[in-house]
Amino acid sequence: MPILLAVETPEFLEPGDPPERRSARPPQSPAPRPQAFQHRPPGIWGIGERVSWVAGLVLALSSFMSWYSGSSPEGPTESVIGWHTGVLGKLIFFIGLAVVALAVLREAGIELPPAVPESLVIIALGALGTIFALIRLISIPETFAGTGRGIGIWISVVSALVVIVAGLLRAGEEL
Repeated sequence: MPILLAVETPEFLEPGDPPERRSARPPQSPAPRPQAFQHRPPGIWGIGERVSWVAGLVLALSSFMSWYSGSSPEGPTESVIGWHTGVLGKLIFFIGLAVVALAVLREAGIELPPAVPESLVIIALGALGTIFALIRLISIPETFAGTGRGIGIWISVVSALVVIVAGLLRAGEEL
């Protein structure tokens, strides 16, 4: 003997239905809005994000610090900022700016595609900045041959290395 089950289908409201039938419908809550600013918990897991933008800012600002300085017996003390050392000084500025821009865009809710991990981009930018800073550390341009290395070039090298470390910390956070 077959068993018959009675199933009620939901009733749909039509535009001409009376108001009492419309009020019988349960109220629907609005869909939750996506959060643009998602804050990570404090502690070791959120440190990679903070370190990356601070190191990127220091890397960008190091282009405006003294990379080479020295004095000659017949003249005044000479100091050259990284911006004036050629293309590499300018590239280091823009690499630092790109690291800061990634952090700002992430806070604004704009993220890279899932196929491109942000930590990998940070590590690549840090490696590129480190290579450029090391080139300027080892090879002083001929126009500044009588000068020595200033504090700004050392700050560039250290901050570029810290960008790499921050990218590795972020990779650990993403796992």
